[in-house]
Amino acid sequence: MNDMSDKAAKKAIIDIGQRMYVRGFVAANDGNISVRVGDNEVWATPTGVSKGYMKKKMLVKVDLDGRVLEGDRKPSSELKMHLRAYRENAAIRSVCHAHPPICTSFAVAGIPLDSPILSEAVITLGDVPVTPYAELGTEAVSEVIAPYCHTHNGVLLGNHGAVTWAEDAYSAYYRLESMEYYAKILLITDKILGAQNRLSDEQIDRLLAMREKFGVTQGGMPRRS
Repeated sequence: MNDMSDKAAKKAIIDIGQRMYVRGFVAANDGNISVRVGDNEVWATPTGVSKGYMKKKMLVKVDLDGRVLEGDRKPSSELKMHLRAYRENAAIRSVCHAHPPICTSFAVAGIPLDSPILSEAVITLGDVPVTPYAELGTEAVSEVIAPYCHTHNGVLLGNHGAVTWAEDAYSAYYRLESMEYYAKILLITDKILGAQNRLSDEQIDRLLAMREKFGVTQGGMPRRS
């Protein structure tokens, strides 16, 4: 397993934070990003800082129990969720959490992203479940994501936002982009156009068989007819 160096991990976090901010996935100081760089070392975003205006010196390194190893800022209270994902599945090396507007709207409505209408979404995401509501900054948030860390590539947090994970920092972020795009197409087709041409079970099976080719090692299963 080739982890990022400290330097590369910090650069990726800054870059991804700016992308989140520019795309409107976060407002004010929302969201958090982390990258695992060793068996017991994780670089993460600090609390109380806009993801669009972070500096490398603001980032903190912690161990898997949340103890600060480097940096003079306090890590985000939601880092507990990230660390739980790393403890649950050693293949996860990066976690991104944000509040993309359409994904968050689905999370508030309690509606999963599971309609098989996009080939890419079937391959990369499969389905995106909605977790029960959990109070911000508590261990409850960690508990609600834990069941999905081996089976899915991300979830919607009930009445909160979205979280994705992957084997590297940019893949975790791209899954967040894919999730928001999927949610947008679901919203437009279902609520504006009022029609969805869903893929058949046979078409879904063929797409799922392509996952290995695209380097997707896990993912949920979309709703079938």
